[in-house]
Amino acid sequence: MTRQRRVVSYTWRLRQVMAQAGMFATTDLVEPLAERGVHLSTSQVHRLVTTPPERLNLTVLAALCDILATTPDELILVESANVPSRKVVNDAPTPRGDRVRPIRAQVVHDTDQR
Repeated sequence: MTRQRRVVSYTWRLRQVMAQAGMFATTDLVEPLAERGVHLSTSQVHRLVTTPPERLNLTVLAALCDILATTPDELILVESANVPSRKVVNDAPTPRGDRVRPIRAQVVHDTDQR
């Protein structure tokens, strides 16, 4: 059985959830995070709010959920989709996509006409 490949992506929704809670400045999170034992600089908090994190400490995630009275699924929207399968020619994938390589011409001299 052939398994289809899937691509998984996510949308970081911290800024939207903050706005719904009436928090519009990234610095609004610095003190509430510190109260929960998460000590981040203002630039780290700004980056956390404005840029989707590649890695996220679960303590930070739990603190954000507590501060904003929300759940992780409201902060992180997960999306996935099937990847289209590759085109197949003669039951074998083409090594360079759909490109066809020309056949090299051979020049043959007719020795009788000299």
